[in-house]
Amino acid sequence: MTERAAFAEYDQLLALLDAGSRVLDVRTACETTVRGGQRFAVYVATLGSRAPDAPVIGIFGGIHGLERIGTQLVLDYLKSVLCRLEWDELLHRELQSVRLLFMPIVNPGGMWAATRANPNGVDLMRNAPQDADAHVPFLAGGQRIGAWLPWYRGPAGAPMEVESAALLRVVEQELLPRQLSFAVDCHSGYGWRDSIWFPYARTHEPMPHLPEMYLLKTMFEQAHPHHGYAFEPQSHQYLLHGDLWDYAYDRAQPHRLFLPMTLELGSWLWIKKNPRQLFSRDGMFNPIKAHRTARVLRRHVSLFDFLGRLAFAPERWLPSGERRQQLLEQARAHWQDGKVR
Repeated sequence: MTERAAFAEYDQLLALLDAGSRVLDVRTACETTVRGGQRFAVYVATLGSRAPDAPVIGIFGGIHGLERIGTQLVLDYLKSVLCRLEWDELLHRELQSVRLLFMPIVNPGGMWAATRANPNGVDLMRNAPQDADAHVPFLAGGQRIGAWLPWYRGPAGAPMEVESAALLRVVEQELLPRQLSFAVDCHSGYGWRDSIWFPYARTHEPMPHLPEMYLLKTMFEQAHPHHGYAFEPQSHQYLLHGDLWDYAYDRAQPHRLFLPMTLELGSWLWIKKNPRQLFSRDGMFNPIKAHRTARVLRRHVSLFDFLGRLAFAPERWLPSGERRQQLLEQARAHWQDGKVR
């Protein structure tokens, strides 16, 4: 890459794309312009099987520019995969059947400016056109008052922002046509623990693939019994307008299995250990101490590797018939009325 230095995460991404140029397919999903006229590309990198129906795992980060730790997690895993390809024969076998997709910095303009929103002041995770079907939190559920307030959705009826549209285009081209695909979108958010949220955010109605999501949760807990995640529909926390993953999920064909998840890293844990972080915008969303950052980067690798195992042999776990109906009943009981049983 020949671009000039920008910010640490972007420079690290460029270095990894260079280092992995032999095995990565890299393209630009869109470009964004920041104050002063500097332009940043939104990169997509893929590797693994090129078979048109190979399962795909998409790993995304940096939708909110303030949440650098999510991008750092995606970059760290991409680096790990590139290094393991030098010696890991099992990974080579997995990638003969599975494709990995990385979109580490969806909102480079916001990350450059250290803002949650993109350079137009729009919160990309409130930018899809659909509205929630019930009450949403004031402002936080998405608002159209103006970009001078947080959680701005953009003007009513306007096209989606270039970054939002680019992410959805990538999902529609690379993930939705497959019989099986996963997406993990890495964020940081307030909370005492890490969470995995899945659709819906716009309604309390269950997603059509609730049995498969419940089975994924169950198998992950069996493989990693001390994982520590709260695993639930986002609607258990709050509803919001314009969620990108709701919009993408609803565009998938019903006979194809697309399971999007948002990984929310609990930032209150870092603030509790270092309350002075409250006085820093960066510190409210990211661990400041190097050892805490390292701990975050270590602990989520098991989730990504687990999805790779699932994608490698879906016939061994995908439910059907009576088994799927049983899982649906178990899932409804587990997540009944917005409460985990």
